[in-house]
Amino acid sequence: MTTSKPETNTAAKGAKARATPPPPTADNGVTMQDGRYALPTTVTIDLPAGYKPNAKEEYMSPRQLQYFRSKLSKWREELVEESRQTIESLRDEVRDVGDEAERATRETENSLELRTRDRYRKLIAKIDKALKRIEEGRYGFCEETDEEIGIDRLEARPIATLSLDAQERWEHRQKQMGD
Repeated sequence: MTTSKPETNTAAKGAKARATPPPPTADNGVTMQDGRYALPTTVTIDLPAGYKPNAKEEYMSPRQLQYFRSKLSKWREELVEESRQTIESLRDEVRDVGDEAERATRETENSLELRTRDRYRKLIAKIDKALKRIEEGRYGFCEETDEEIGIDRLEARPIATLSLDAQERWEHRQKQMGD
């Protein structure tokens, strides 16, 4: 009698799996927002080593979202670390330089470092917005047209918010306004 009970449970699980396939165990906690996957920060999906999204998979599946979340998080960590090192180097730098030419050179270098750091700050804000879109189920879709941005474009620019066509239209409008 104890052997028939596990068989019944296994059969019931098998029938249920055929009726509506359950998500992989690693996908527990993944939600749907407007028919799209959303990946809460509390959910982590184990990806196979060397995983790269491809066009044969469902677009912005939980695996793809995890891939881009990992890519964005790593990029963010690198930028934060570089910014921290810049701040430390500027703080540790000796300010009492006797030669005016050397002082001017250091001021120019510091100015460039601070501009780079400001660009990093803006880039980190864009990365944070992309991570938020992953949580909300909006990542990978154009903010203007709601079309797929595309895996190749996101690989090249993971913070992209516009499809290539929408980006070109935006750039064209900017160019016209600048003329």
